[in-house]
Amino acid sequence: MSLSRRLLIAVIVIAAGAAFALFGLKGASTAARPAPALPTTALTGSPVTLADLHGRPAFVVFWASWCDPCASEAPAIERFARGLGARARLIGVNWNDPSVSGAQAFVRRFGWSFPSLRDTDGLVGDRFGLRGLPTTYLLDGSGRIAKVLTGEQTEQSLQSALQTVQ
Repeated sequence: MSLSRRLLIAVIVIAAGAAFALFGLKGASTAARPAPALPTTALTGSPVTLADLHGRPAFVVFWASWCDPCASEAPAIERFARGLGARARLIGVNWNDPSVSGAQAFVRRFGWSFPSLRDTDGLVGDRFGLRGLPTTYLLDGSGRIAKVLTGEQTEQSLQSALQTVQ
């Protein structure tokens, strides 16, 4: 086998390993790094900080009112949040939405009972590594990103993710 062919195979193997590490299975990836600070502006509810979440797992759900998959998953997100009790917290982050009133209408439409923060300029999403919507970050009790769930989630996928950090 030629050197160039072996090099090409090595590059493919490394790229495949990196893609698996980044995306994992079923839209989930793991990343053991501290979560960046949350937005300081509350869209609904009271502002929430990482310190407020310390000690138990937390889901940080990035969404936007113009995002169709976000609307599709919204009822499941609310059902899951209502069933969490003291096991974990769920915080929404309205990302880069052009209209406060549109974002508030989205929350009312789906009856979300959990706090949502506003990432007006998208900088917090950038710090988290957001690549698309919806994306849910699962933080462990120490405030580290334990799992990244990309795309539409279900109650079952969220419950499965939670079990990995309990």
